[in-house]
Amino acid sequence: MWRSFWRSIDRFSLQYFKYVINELRKIKVVDGHNRELVIDLLQSIVELVTYGDRQDPSIFEYFMEYQVLSEFVRVLRISRNSRIEAPLLQYLSIMIQNMNSDLSIYYCFSNDYINNIIGHKFEFGGDLALYYVSFLRAVGNKLNKDTLCLLLKVHGDAVVSFPLYDEALKFAHHGDKMIQTAICALTLSIYNVSDNMVYQYITTPPVSKYFSDMVSSLSKKFCHLDALVHDAEMRTCQKKEEILLETDKIVGDLYYLKDILGIGESRLSRAVTENLLRILIVPILLPLLQMGQSNGSNLSAVTSFYTISCLLQVIGGKGMFNSVAEVILYPHMASSVRDAVQGDLTESDGHAESILSEMGIVSSSHETEGAENNSLLTDTVSIKRSGILAHIFSENRSLLLASLFLLFILAETKDLHPLPAQMTGLSGMQYMIDVDGSIGNLLWKHMDVILNALLKVLASQPPYSILIQWHTGWFLRKLLICQGKGLSDHNFQLFNTSYQQSRECLQKELDGCWFDHIPEAFRNEWANCKAALLEASQCKDPFFVLELDVSQQTTDGDATSYFAWQRMVDNVKVFILHLQLKSTISKGELLEEPWLDSSAIADSSNMHASNGVSASFGSEVALGSGIPCRISFSNAGIRDIYLIPVAKKTSGKVILAEKHPFCSQRGIVLAIAPLAGLIPKIDEDHPTWLHLQIREFEPKLHKSKLEANVWGSPIVWLMGDGHLVFQMPKLAKLLDCQYLRKQGSKDPLSRVYLLLSCRIVVSEIYQRAKMSEAFIWGVVS
Repeated sequence: MWRSFWRSIDRFSLQYFKYVINELRKIKVVDGHNRELVIDLLQSIVELVTYGDRQDPSIFEYFMEYQVLSEFVRVLRISRNSRIEAPLLQYLSIMIQNMNSDLSIYYCFSNDYINNIIGHKFEFGGDLALYYVSFLRAVGNKLNKDTLCLLLKVHGDAVVSFPLYDEALKFAHHGDKMIQTAICALTLSIYNVSDNMVYQYITTPPVSKYFSDMVSSLSKKFCHLDALVHDAEMRTCQKKEEILLETDKIVGDLYYLKDILGIGESRLSRAVTENLLRILIVPILLPLLQMGQSNGSNLSAVTSFYTISCLLQVIGGKGMFNSVAEVILYPHMASSVRDAVQGDLTESDGHAESILSEMGIVSSSHETEGAENNSLLTDTVSIKRSGILAHIFSENRSLLLASLFLLFILAETKDLHPLPAQMTGLSGMQYMIDVDGSIGNLLWKHMDVILNALLKVLASQPPYSILIQWHTGWFLRKLLICQGKGLSDHNFQLFNTSYQQSRECLQKELDGCWFDHIPEAFRNEWANCKAALLEASQCKDPFFVLELDVSQQTTDGDATSYFAWQRMVDNVKVFILHLQLKSTISKGELLEEPWLDSSAIADSSNMHASNGVSASFGSEVALGSGIPCRISFSNAGIRDIYLIPVAKKTSGKVILAEKHPFCSQRGIVLAIAPLAGLIPKIDEDHPTWLHLQIREFEPKLHKSKLEANVWGSPIVWLMGDGHLVFQMPKLAKLLDCQYLRKQGSKDPLSRVYLLLSCRIVVSEIYQRAKMSEAFIWGVVS
């Protein structure tokens, strides 16, 4: 009986819910003394309401009948520096997120309780902004056509206030990325469920200023990006990282704008497109094409082309494509053709046409006649001064590729007006005819000159960076496929020059420290290079435009083995590129498979610890054939090391291994170098020292950023006791490896040479390695 008397009240009962509500109503002031009590009461209310919504209708009926939500509003008003706002907003967010029934959501949004909480004068500090925005986001997630009206303040037939939207916009440019993302998601939720009255409110000043502010912020980000690209004091590696981070932010903003346009509401689309044209696109294109004043745009030409290319790729749309195409091609159109294009644009995209007219781009005057335009295009000097052609024929290779890329994006879209499409189209361009005798295909008219400019980039001496050569090849293949005919004699000679240069660069790698990885590099890079060549303009990341510009600036010098390996891979890529271009010129198609003997390509991924031939860095090897040495490391002092020469068929290498701590007959591999790539030479200042080149890392294990000092050139000298002593300097000395063969028997280093020769025939291995040139070049030469 007594146990029944003292039985506790069921925590998830209506009785307990009433008790919690009564306790909360007794609170007259919230301060530091009762803060924890109030938080506990609020938590209990949220738990019970969530339970009642799912399991017990009587609890939720009491919640509605006695307007419990008003207590949350009251608690906010009576709090005094108690920091109660954050937990209150958090519990409200949880409660709203977990409501399932339409009735529950409808009640919560009624009676202006949510609007009162949204409009409360919070003092944002610390994490309160994050809790507040999370609360707004929770409300936004429950919006639909029926509940939206409960959060509006309407006068007559017009919305005069929308607290959820208005307060959210105040955080649109907050420094916290999570808050920015939440605001973007919330606004998209509102746009997707809005009606005519809400759209009218959103797209009317001063609320519509959000769209202009958003585009202005985007413009500032492009300016900051431009400053990074041309920052002469920043190291190249750091600069590329900063540029990547900034472009990620920009692309994120562009996709948000694309999502807004994807809603398909004409007023929203007009607000976004007009601001993009007025604030960003036209002010960039005017100075870029030498057609007017800068209108405040200070972007360099390369960043300007990147900006427009990003906008077209990410946002796109008929209005955007046609507006940009009209400005780009304006200097090359006869007046009659301009009127025809502008007339069609006025019918479909009047807002774009009106902005272009205001900016001085579109004009109804007929002062420029078609014949006059033709005279401009036939004069070489004038060609270099007319619009986008000034950049296509620029000596700056980054501008050449950036401007061509913009034309390619326009050429491959299906949203372009027929006349601009004819002027830029890549498909079947050889069959296109002039309209009114005034225009034809812009690329087709100047094809030979454009191909010549691209081939000069590939054939230049000294050669441009690998990056520039590779992207130039992508443009060349595009144009070669589209023009449908071979190169002129002069351009064909340029290509042959470039082809021979690529062969010579790769041949030099046969004497380098990574010659044994060349076949594997061919196998790995062949498919990658082919896929990249087939990439469509719409899918190609315009980031390469900025990367090209940065690569032409001062780069960080480094002689580590990683960069030697990267140079070898790059030379393989460029040679594969030339093979594919050669096939495109002769056959009109790409090669399917590399012309290499697959049996000659060793798969270094299959490593066996017991096999010295396939030993990898850090693996165990037998020390039976090793030569005991003493190595002096710069940071680890003198250590006992074994030098192990190994060979298999036409390849050989030298392994440096340290004795295993628990097995005297086995060692741990510390460094590996190909025998023919050791490049030994006697030190000029120390006749008993021998310089060798030793690799200290495995490419498969170092795909991420490598340390700058991971590789050195060991210095070997012969001591009186017959031991070899090594020293590791920071930089490798790339020396002539044939030097030792010319030394006489009296040379003190002959003992080292003969010792290696007894283990494996060095000269034979070297000559066989040199013969690898035959199977690499035999077919393609």
